[in-house]
Amino acid sequence: AIGVTLDDGGWLPIPDLLAALSASGHSVSRSDVARIVAANDKQRFSIDAVHDRIRANQGHSIDVDLGLLPARPPSVLYHGTPIRNLSSILIEGLTRQSRHAVHLSSDIATAHKVGARRGEHVVLCVDAAAMHSAGLAFAISANGVWLTETVPPRYLTVLDDPPG
Repeated sequence: AIGVTLDDGGWLPIPDLLAALSASGHSVSRSDVARIVAANDKQRFSIDAVHDRIRANQGHSIDVDLGLLPARPPSVLYHGTPIRNLSSILIEGLTRQSRHAVHLSSDIATAHKVGARRGEHVVLCVDAAAMHSAGLAFAISANGVWLTETVPPRYLTVLDDPPG
């Protein structure tokens, strides 16, 4: 939206970000960027001080290589989603859709928080151990979000009973 281009790893030089923001009428300083990154409750961004650049930890809508290595997940992971999505998820599973990966959390509270952002929600339990044993790959982002390409429906159970 402000005319910047990320490199293959999703990184953007901070001077380029500041210049683009200024050109689009937003007065943002380097210290503003550092404060926003530090204060973000979800730790969505990372700063590489050595190379003076910034990137999102996950959630890209464009193809980037985050350089994440495969990791063994905990036996169970969680996914919060609006109730209106439940019937299709139970048929199709969780898909990344326009995102880089499916996002999963290691705790129920985070899954509730994510699901609640869009109103009435449900938390799904993901049998990550069985998925991993079946050869499906997982990685973990810098801010602790578990990522995978897809979660087939056979690995999902509804943790919370939807109302009605």
